[in-house]
Amino acid sequence: MPEATLRTLSDPGRAGPVSRLSRLAPVHWLALGFLAAALGFAAVAWATGNGFYLRLATEALIFAGLAMSVDLLLGYNGLLSLGQALYFGLGAYVSALVLRDVAPSFWLAMGAALLAGGVAGLIGGVIANRVKGVYFALITFGLAQVAAKTVYNTRALGASDGLIGIPQVQVGFGPFSLDTADPLSFFLLVLALTVAAYAGLAYLMDAPFGRTLAAIRANEKRVPFLGFNAWRYKLAVYVLAACVAALAGALYPMLRGFVSPELMFFETSGNAVITVIVGGVGTLVGPVVGSLLLTALRSVVGSWTEHHLIVVGVIFMLSVIFLRKGLVGALLARLNRHNGSRGETGRTTP
Repeated sequence: MPEATLRTLSDPGRAGPVSRLSRLAPVHWLALGFLAAALGFAAVAWATGNGFYLRLATEALIFAGLAMSVDLLLGYNGLLSLGQALYFGLGAYVSALVLRDVAPSFWLAMGAALLAGGVAGLIGGVIANRVKGVYFALITFGLAQVAAKTVYNTRALGASDGLIGIPQVQVGFGPFSLDTADPLSFFLLVLALTVAAYAGLAYLMDAPFGRTLAAIRANEKRVPFLGFNAWRYKLAVYVLAACVAALAGALYPMLRGFVSPELMFFETSGNAVITVIVGGVGTLVGPVVGSLLLTALRSVVGSWTEHHLIVVGVIFMLSVIFLRKGLVGALLARLNRHNGSRGETGRTTP
C-alpha cells in the first residue's frame, strides 16, 4: 500500500508516532548525545574506580529495556500494558535457571529468555488483544498477577526467596571475551545492547510495519479496508514487546546474582509506565532517559529517606500536568519550533 495512504489515517495534529516520523532525525541526535554522555560517564567512573555507580547505571539501562517494551505498546499502538513485568520477570527467571542449572553461557541464557518471552507473549497477546482500552490494561495486569503469585508459591523456583547463587559468566565475541563481574565491561555490554535495541526498534517503527501500527492507533476500523489485518499487527507488536522485555530481564540476574518474584509484581510494571511517561511516550529514547533519571533519583533520595516513592510520585504528577509529551517530547517540540522559525526566516530573507 502507498505510504501516503497510511499517513492519511492519522491525525497530523496529534503527537502520535506518525507525526514523529518527521522528527526522527532530532530523536537520533538525542540518542547519539545520550550515547556520548554514557561513554563519558563510563570513562570517568573507570578512572575513579567507582564500580557502584557503574552497577547502578547498568541497572537503569536494564530497566530502560523494560520501559522501551512498554513504549512500543503505549506509544506506537495506544495500548497501556500494566503487566509488562510478567515478561521481564520471565526472562530473568529463565536466564537464572539456565546460568545456574544448565550452563554458564551468556548467549544460551539470552536465547532461552528470547524463546520463552516470544511464546509467553504469543499466549498473552492472543488473550489480551481480544479487548481494548482499560480492559486491555486490566487483562495484562491480571496475567502478571497470576504469574507472580504462581512463582511466589512455587518452591522449585525459590518461592518468596527467589533464586540465588547465579554465577558470573564470560561473554564471548570470537577471540575476545568480557567478564560480567567487571562493572565497566558489563556496563558497556548492556549499553551496546540498549543502543542496538533502540536502533532496531526505531528502524522498524519507521518502516511500513510501524506506520501500519500508527494507522491502527488512529483508526483501527478503517485499516481492514486497506488490506491489513489489524489484529495480527497488534499481536505482532505485543509479541515483540514481550521479547524486548524478556531480553532485558535476562540481563538482571547477571548483574545482581539473584532473581525474586518482585520482578513480576505490579510495582515493576508501574515503574516502567512512569518511566515512559516522564521520559516521553512514543520516542523510544525517552524511556532510556526516564529510567536513568528515576534510578538516579531513587538512589539519591533513598539515601536520605525511605519515602523516595513520594518524590517519584510528585515528579510523575508534574510530568503529566506540565510535560505531557515527557522530557524528550518537550525537547523535540522545542527543537522543531526552533528549526521551523529558522526555516521561515531563511525563506523571507532576500
